[in-house]
Amino acid sequence: QVQLVESGGGLVQAGGSLRLSCAASGRTFSNYDMAWFRQVSGKDREFVATITWSGGQTYYADSVKGRFTISRDSAKNTIYLQMDSLKPEDPAVYYCAAPFSGTLSVVPRTTQIEYWGQGTQVTVSS
Repeated sequence: QVQLVESGGGLVQAGGSLRLSCAASGRTFSNYDMAWFRQVSGKDREFVATITWSGGQTYYADSVKGRFTISRDSAKNTIYLQMDSLKPEDPAVYYCAAPFSGTLSVVPRTTQIEYWGQGTQVTVSS
């Protein structure tokens, strides 16, 4: 059974940092592009960041560019999201995601995603 398990969420003050992790089990995703999305209650799930299978290319939503960094450790079957300079508009449930085909577009749609993690809550206090 394939599982993506996020961790690292929590409460942080505005301007602070958090590092999210997503550990995959049940199969290897070393040859898959991977992504982070986030969702605020009552709103659509939105793209945050993507990393290619090799880790050589990363893409970010404009709202997080320059503040968030996506990375991966293929040996550990794990991806990360380093979130710095957190803002009051960043709180959401953050999800890691793996696509059906192994490849994601630069700005992936949720319809491309086969596997989702259970999500981890990020809260930012002002």
